[in-house]
Amino acid sequence: MCGICGIINTRKAPPADLQLLLKMIGRLRHRGPDSSGYYRDREVALGHTRLAIIDLDAGTQPLANEDDTIWITFNGEIFNYLELALELTKSGHRFKTKSDTEVIIHAYEEWGTGCFERFNGQWALALWDTKKKEVILSRDRLGIRPLYYTNTSDKILFASEIKSLFSDNTVERDFDPAGLSEIFTFWSPIAPKTAFKNIQELRPGHFAIIKNGKIEKRAYWSIDFPSSTPQRTSSEDENAEALRQSLIQASKLRFTRSDVPVGAYLSGGIDSSITSSIVSKYTQSSLKTFSIRFADAEFDEGLFQQEMVQRLGADHRDVKVTPKAIGDIFPKVIWHTERPILRTAPAPLFLLSRLVRESGYKVVVTGEGADEMLAGYDIFREAQVRHFLSRNPDSKKRGDIILRLYPWLQRSPGKAPAFARAFFAKGLDPLDPGFSHRPRWDSTSSIHMILDPDFKKELTKTDVAEEFLKKIPDSFKAWEPLCKAQWLEMVSLLSGYILSAQGDRMLMANSVEGRFPFLDCDFVNFANNLPPRHKLLGLDEKHLLKIAFNDLIPSNILRRPKQPYRAPDAASFFYGEKIEWVEEITNKTYLANAGIFNPKAVSHLFDKAYKVKGQKMSNTDNMRIVAILSTMLTYYHFIEANGIENIDERPPEPIKIIDMVNN
Repeated sequence: MCGICGIINTRKAPPADLQLLLKMIGRLRHRGPDSSGYYRDREVALGHTRLAIIDLDAGTQPLANEDDTIWITFNGEIFNYLELALELTKSGHRFKTKSDTEVIIHAYEEWGTGCFERFNGQWALALWDTKKKEVILSRDRLGIRPLYYTNTSDKILFASEIKSLFSDNTVERDFDPAGLSEIFTFWSPIAPKTAFKNIQELRPGHFAIIKNGKIEKRAYWSIDFPSSTPQRTSSEDENAEALRQSLIQASKLRFTRSDVPVGAYLSGGIDSSITSSIVSKYTQSSLKTFSIRFADAEFDEGLFQQEMVQRLGADHRDVKVTPKAIGDIFPKVIWHTERPILRTAPAPLFLLSRLVRESGYKVVVTGEGADEMLAGYDIFREAQVRHFLSRNPDSKKRGDIILRLYPWLQRSPGKAPAFARAFFAKGLDPLDPGFSHRPRWDSTSSIHMILDPDFKKELTKTDVAEEFLKKIPDSFKAWEPLCKAQWLEMVSLLSGYILSAQGDRMLMANSVEGRFPFLDCDFVNFANNLPPRHKLLGLDEKHLLKIAFNDLIPSNILRRPKQPYRAPDAASFFYGEKIEWVEEITNKTYLANAGIFNPKAVSHLFDKAYKVKGQKMSNTDNMRIVAILSTMLTYYHFIEANGIENIDERPPEPIKIIDMVNN
C-alpha cells in the first residue's frame, strides 16, 4: 500500500512548487516508507510514497507507458492483475514490469475509464493523460482506499490524506459544520463531505475527470440489490456451497498475490476464523496470526482466539490492551484518523498494526466487511425486531423479543426491559426509508446537547439525516427491508468509519496493508443477490456463512452470539490519574477558543466521569466523552497546529525523480 498526492494547475501558472510537492509527499511517509518518487511537468505534478508489496524491484512510481504519455500514481492492489495482463498481452500490449500498477496503465489505454469496472481490488489512483490533458482520479467500489481533493485559487490538490493537502498554507483550515453534524449523527462524514471546509473526498465507486480546472465526477459502480424477489433462487445448501467457493477464491487471491509474507488478524469471531482457516486448508502459505487481547474481561475474546490458534497450528502473537494504553495513544490515533470519532475502538487496532509491523509483516488479511455483506450487525437484528413490533405495537408478547437482543452485553436491554421497549418502539413506521437506522441516528445526535449554543445553531441548520435520505437510489423502494438496511449501513458507516478510521488509517499508521476477502467485488455481488433469509434468519445473523463453513470452525465459535468489536471508552481517560493532554485540551479557555463545545457541559460531564473513574457510564456519556476528546484533538492537530507537529516531512529515500520542467 502507498500514499499518493498531486498538484494540478488550473490557470496558466508556473509549474507546481517543488518544495510544496516534496512536503506533501513527506507527510505521507507512514503510508510508504520504502521509497518515494515524483513526476512534474508544467501542468501537473504527481507524488508517491511506496510500501513495496508486488514487484519489489521494478514497481516504483510514478510509472508511465512506453511513450511517456500516460503517468500514474497508485495506492492499492489490483488482485486480478495477472489475468488482466494476460488479456492485454494478447491485445498487443507489452510490459516492462511485473507490477499491477503497469497493468492499470495498459488497461486505461485499452478500455479508457471503462477499465475500472474490470478491476477486482482496492485502490485510489491518479492518471495523467498528457495527450488529452486530463487527470483521472479513481477510487475502489466500497472506499477501502481514501482519496481527498481541494481547490485553491490556481490549482487543485489531491492526496491520500488530508494532512498532505494542508501542506499548502493557502488551503483553509476550519471545521465544516455540515461534516461535523454528519459525524455526530452517522459516526462518520459521508463522502464527498469531510470534517473540514472545502476538503472533499471522492466517493467510493466513482472516478473524476479534471480538465481545464473543472472536475467532472462519474459513478462506474454502485451498491445494488434485487427487487423483492431475489434473483438468486437456489436452495440454502446450493447457496452455501456457492458462498464457500466465492470466499475461498477471494481469500486465496489476497493471500497469494503478494511478494512479501501475508499475516492474518484473528479476533475470535467467525469472520476472521474463516479467512484464517481458508489459508490453512487451501493455500501453501504459512499462517501467522495477530490478535487484540483486553485487560478488561468484558471486551476480551482471548479464549476463542486461542482455540482457533490451536486448531490451525498458527504462529500467533497478540497485544494486551489496557485502558491506560488507549488513553496514551489516543492523540496519535486522531492525528491519523483526521476526524472526530465517537468510540475508542480504533486505538487498539493501532496497537495491533504496530505489533504486525514489529513482527516483520507488511500485509494482513482481515474479516472486515462480513457483517455488512451478510447482515451480521446488531442494527440488522434490531430492525428485524422493530419490523416485527410494527405489525402490532401494543402487543406485550411481541415486545418481549427485544430482550433477546444483545446477549453479550453486560448492560443488555434485558436488564432494563421497560426502557428497552420504549426505546425500540419509537418511530415504528416501516415506510420510513431510514427505519432501520433511526434509533442509532437519534441516539448519536444527543451529542448536540453539549455543543456551544452558537456552533449548535450552525450544525442544526440542516437535518443531515433527511438530506442523506434524499440521495437514496430510485431502486431503494423495491428492495427488501434487510437490503435497505444494508445499503444505509454500507453508505453511511462502512467507508467513512469501518474502512477508514478503524481500517486504512490504523493499518497505514504503522505501514501495514489490510486486505479484505469479504469485500471482493465478486463476493459482494454474490452476497447482495442472496435472499435476505439466507443472511438473517430470524435473529440468526450470517446464517448462510455458518452453514458454508461449519466443518472448519469449532461449534462454540460458530454458534456463539455475535459480539461486536469494542474497547473501553470513558474508562480509558478517567482510570485514576489525570492525563495531561486531556486536561490541556478541555480546560475552559481552550474550549471557549475552539467554540465547539459548551465548557460548562463538558466540565459537568468530566466531573461525573472522574468520580466513577469512567466506569458504568451510559452509552450516551461514553460517546460524548470520546466525541469531545477526539474533536478537540482534531482541532489541535489540524486547525491550531496545522497537522505538522513532530513529524518528519522529508520524502522517504530512495527518491525516483522525473522532472520535465528542468529537462
